[in-house]
Amino acid sequence: MAKKGKYKCQVCGLTYNEKEWADKCKAWCSEHKSCNLEIIKHAVK
Repeated sequence: MAKKGKYKCQVCGLTYNEKEWADKCKAWCSEHKSCNLEIIKHAVK
């Protein structure tokens, strides 16, 4: 967990409000060695 109420992808470092999206991002990044636009559109700034 990154900041309070925020979840961070452990591979690429993008931050999400929901753990589900951080987990999906981590799985995608680990398998494909890239980011998925459909997933990262849920990232927060």
